[in-house]
Amino acid sequence: MSELGWIEGRTVAIEVRWAEGRSDHAAEIAADFVRLKVDVVVTTGTPTTLAAKQATAVIPIVFVAASDPVADNLVASLARPGGNLTGLSNQTRDLAGKRLELLREVVPGLRRLAILVNVGNSAAVAEMGEVQAAAGTLGLAVATLEIRRAGDIAPAFEAHKGHADALYVQGDLLTIANRIAINTWALGARLPTTYAFREDVEAGGLMSYGTSLPDLYRRAADYVDKILRGAKPADLPVEQPTKFDLVINLTTARALGLTVPPTLLARADEVIE
Repeated sequence: MSELGWIEGRTVAIEVRWAEGRSDHAAEIAADFVRLKVDVVVTTGTPTTLAAKQATAVIPIVFVAASDPVADNLVASLARPGGNLTGLSNQTRDLAGKRLELLREVVPGLRRLAILVNVGNSAAVAEMGEVQAAAGTLGLAVATLEIRRAGDIAPAFEAHKGHADALYVQGDLLTIANRIAINTWALGARLPTTYAFREDVEAGGLMSYGTSLPDLYRRAADYVDKILRGAKPADLPVEQPTKFDLVINLTTARALGLTVPPTLLARADEVIE
C-alpha cells in the first residue's frame, strides 16, 4: 500500500483482526467492520470471505486465496464478479494431484495416505474430494482425519496412529493457525507431510506446493488501491495465481530418514536446511 501512495496513520487507517481459524469469530469480526463503516474489507480464504459477504452487500470486499470463487458462490464469474466482492483465487484444489505426485517422489513406498481436513469448511471438504480422486488414480488407500477445532487435532492423530505412510494437510485457516502442533504430531508419528503453503514448511512440514501467499497479498493491495480511488468490485475481474512455489524442508526429511532426490531438489524454489 505504501508503494501505491498510501501512508498508514495519515492517508489510510488499517484495522487488523485475526479469526484464529474459527468461523464464529469471522462472523463477529465482519459485523464489527460493518459497524465501523470501513471503506473496504480484505479477507483471507473462503470461510472468512463468506462471513464478510453475509455481513454486508454494500462495503467492498477483496478476498485473498479463495479456493474457487465461482463454485463457492463468492462471485457470479471471474470476469464479471457482479457484486461487492472481487479478489484473487489460489487454485489449491487444482493442485492436489501435483502435490501427491511430488510427495511420492520423496516417499516412494507411499501406499496409505491420510488427509487432515477441517470438515467445517466447505472449501476444504471440496479439496478433500480432489485429493481422494487423485489418490485413487495413484492407487493409494485414503483415510481422513476430520477436525473442526484445534482440540480435535490430537485425537485425530491418536485415532489413526500407524495407519498411514504420509499426511496431506488441507490448507485452511484452522490448520494454518495450528501448523506447529500439526507438524509436532506428524513428526512424532513419523509422517511425511505435504502442504499448500511454504509457511507450513517453515514451521516444520516436509514439503509444499502451491500459490505464493505474499505474492497474492501484494496483488490484493492493487485492488484496495483501485477501490479506494473509486473503482467498483463488480468491475474488477477476479485474478488467478501466477506464482507457484515448491518448498522442501531438508531438516524434516533427515529427521524422518528420507532422502530427497537431487532432481526434485533442483526443481525446488526453496530448500530449507
